[in-house]
Amino acid sequence: MDILIESTKNFEQDLHGLREIEKAAVISKINDCASHFSAQEAENCPDLHRPSRLLNLNGYESSLYILRVSQTLRVILAIDEDPIFGQNIFTLFRVVNLRELDQSYEAIAESLYQELPHFERKATQIY
Repeated sequence: MDILIESTKNFEQDLHGLREIEKAAVISKINDCASHFSAQEAENCPDLHRPSRLLNLNGYESSLYILRVSQTLRVILAIDEDPIFGQNIFTLFRVVNLRELDQSYEAIAESLYQELPHFERKATQIY
């Protein structure tokens, strides 16, 4: 399956605010993960984690992931499979420092899933 990588304005702003070495690490980690990604085998990218157990989506499965870039940087992204066009879509939402991760993840989850009945956030540290 092909990979399509899309970025949000927030992601671009976050990336712009990083030092050059951090930018390079973020881009390299995303490209490395995308090149080895299979929707059925997300473990091909060992730094990619789906903390969906923290969300009550009324039976739906979250497409939100966290990609560990370094000891202090994380990328929050969604990965969705588009079987019609035979591709996986990586939507890059944010690059955040570890101390901002919980709040940023919750804000993105809330904006994505607010329409679902019985959506609940669970107050637990993510990663």
